[in-house]
Amino acid sequence: MQDRYVETVLGRIRLRVDGSGPAMLFWPSLLMDGTLWSAQAAHFADRFQVILVDPPGHGGSAPLTGPFSFEQCADVIVAILDDLDVPRVHLIGNSWGGMIGGTFAALYPDRIGIAVLMNATASPAGRRQRFEYGVLTWSAQLLGGIRGPLAGPVRDAFLGPTAKREKPEVVATVNELARTVNVRSGMYAVTSVVPRRPDQRALFGRIRTPVLVVAAAEDPTFPVAETEEMADAIPGARFVVLEQSAHLAALESPHEVNALIDDFLADNS
Repeated sequence: MQDRYVETVLGRIRLRVDGSGPAMLFWPSLLMDGTLWSAQAAHFADRFQVILVDPPGHGGSAPLTGPFSFEQCADVIVAILDDLDVPRVHLIGNSWGGMIGGTFAALYPDRIGIAVLMNATASPAGRRQRFEYGVLTWSAQLLGGIRGPLAGPVRDAFLGPTAKREKPEVVATVNELARTVNVRSGMYAVTSVVPRRPDQRALFGRIRTPVLVVAAAEDPTFPVAETEEMADAIPGARFVVLEQSAHLAALESPHEVNALIDDFLADNS
């Protein structure tokens, strides 16, 4: 894969680009970078131009200087497509990426093929989630990073019993990616995606592209019912539940996720 950098409304964004053919863009969860999608890149790069995004303030992208809106994140995708001279893209997103995938599909219908929105929500954050993530951001700033006593809460938010019990490599990846997040930048992102998250259910009613919504039975952050409510807001969306996955399904269950994407592409080709 080749690194590429694009200037956007939310700073310089690092991409990892591989393959050729129709474009497929992957946007990960909070506290993760584009390597969350490594198994998908390996699977699809022989047929597609694969674009892995380090989202604003994460990985090799420039640190954030303040909170952002979801519309600005959609504009980041537009800037990436324009820089790569890509007229339309299939968009695959997890959590933050799933929310932004829906925003982009609603606002830029002429620039998107299919969308696969995983482990995401269209609803604003509830009181408990706002409190828990508020404690996380305060503690991370106090400790200078997501490490030590904060590693456990992050694992608990992202991983379910199957991954914790049977997939030590997944646990290690989550620990490492969370540990390397720039604290101030990461907190701006958390603030924007959790307590300031908009209610997008009405907006998602405008989506006309084919959409697959994927929930995970073990997801402690967005329970199946909440993700299903997002699917219900999108006209014609298909809804699937992965039984032994949690909040990072693409990392925990890569073969199942790749098969879901392949099948959805085939059904909408």
